[in-house]
Amino acid sequence: MSRISSITVLLAMTIASVPAGARELSLEIEVPRLQVAEYHRPYLAIWVARTDNSVAQHLSVLYDLDMENQEGEKWLKDMRQWWRRGGRKLDMPVDGVSGATIGPGVHRLDFSTQVADLAPGEYRLMVEASREVGGREVLAIPFQWPPRKAAMPRAAGGAELGTLVLHLGP
Repeated sequence: MSRISSITVLLAMTIASVPAGARELSLEIEVPRLQVAEYHRPYLAIWVARTDNSVAQHLSVLYDLDMENQEGEKWLKDMRQWWRRGGRKLDMPVDGVSGATIGPGVHRLDFSTQVADLAPGEYRLMVEASREVGGREVLAIPFQWPPRKAAMPRAAGGAELGTLVLHLGP
């Protein structure tokens, strides 16, 4: 087989392996480095909310998984909005949703597979951060699912969160 035709076959196989109707929803999240005497990584809850504020999908809950006797779970209620909207009903840890908290910097989290079955409609991506010996902040980014075209709506935090960029792709 010639080199060109093997590349063509490989490209065709790659395209065929992408599910029909696959859409992108990923989040670029900035966790700022705060100049404080006692810094703790923030707990983060990320979810999709319907227009009535109910939870359509829990995407990620990042907290201190390494504390003895699952002690980190007791602080999840400090993310008050997420907790009231449905977090308290979850039996933590949740496979594919919960994970270790992240430090300062820009991180990209892909949720495309988690929202693949999301019903068409208007939603808000919600991000809530809470930090020990720190503050609490909630940001929302409205979006339509499925996306009709590529878009990158943003939200800017003021303290516990930096810039959020939602990556949407048809």
